[in-house]
Amino acid sequence: MSYEEAGRKGGEATSNNHGKEFYQDIGEKGGQATSDNHDKEFYQEIGAKGGNSSNGSNQSNN
Repeated sequence: MSYEEAGRKGGEATSNNHGKEFYQDIGEKGGQATSDNHDKEFYQEIGAKGGNSSNGSNQSNN
C-alpha cells in the first residue's frame, strides 16, 4: 500500500468516525495556534497575497 493510499484510507476512516463538530474544533484549535505563533505582519503578508496561487495562475473553484 502506498503512502498516498494509506493517507486516503485514514482520512476516510476519520471522516466516518467524526462529525462536523470535530472538524470545526480542530480548525478552531489550528487557527488559535497560528494566531499564538504569528504576529500582525504575518497576517498582513498572507492577506496581501490574496487569492494568488504559487504557480502564477489565479483560477477560481467556482
